[in-house]
Amino acid sequence: MKIRAVYTCPLELTHDMIKGKWKPIILWRLRLGPTSLSKLERDIEGITQKMLLQHLKELTELGFIGKTVYEGYPLKVEYFLTRPQGEKLLSALQIMQEIGIDYMVEHGMQDALIEKGILPQVPTKK
Repeated sequence: MKIRAVYTCPLELTHDMIKGKWKPIILWRLRLGPTSLSKLERDIEGITQKMLLQHLKELTELGFIGKTVYEGYPLKVEYFLTRPQGEKLLSALQIMQEIGIDYMVEHGMQDALIEKGILPQVPTKK
């Protein structure tokens, strides 16, 4: 990801920094705490390891996430949100999550939310 030399506003810059299908999802998953590459790959359905590594590298270069490399064998690396920059994005992502939930509920797509445990299962009336 290349940052341009000129932007019309800060929002445009921030959008470029986190745009794409996977970056917001990676950042959202990291809100749960430091985690390994393999755990991220398991938790983010549909992402390839190549794409995950590419986005982790870009988000690290931009300062939104950091990584800790532990010595020993096998090699262990954990990724985490940085403070304050990475954690600041969580407020924006939380609002985006809420907008998505509202839209899905309003358009009859709540089964996916219930399945993932985002919405509680509503007991059926007898």
